[in-house]
Amino acid sequence: MIGNLKPLEIVLIIAVILLLFGAKKLPDMARSLGKSARILKSEAKAMKKDDSATETVEDPATTTQPSTTARTIQAAPGDVTSSRPVNETKPTTQS
Repeated sequence: MIGNLKPLEIVLIIAVILLLFGAKKLPDMARSLGKSARILKSEAKAMKKDDSATETVEDPATTTQPSTTARTIQAAPGDVTSSRPVNETKPTTQS
């Protein structure tokens, strides 16, 4: 259905989108959509990696305990503001 669009129809659709959202909002929306896609892609890769790691384990008696270090999910290679720790446990020290 999308392949059947003529150039005039595509220009009309783009004009309607510009009228609805405005030219200032579109770059921000595209940027956030790209970040979301990168996050989704990295999460999917991490899940596949975790699944393949658990499938290769044959004998549960020979496995060791998982490490206690926190894992960080990074959204994009250059975007450090979007990374967040996962299951972070902080030691509580009270004096």
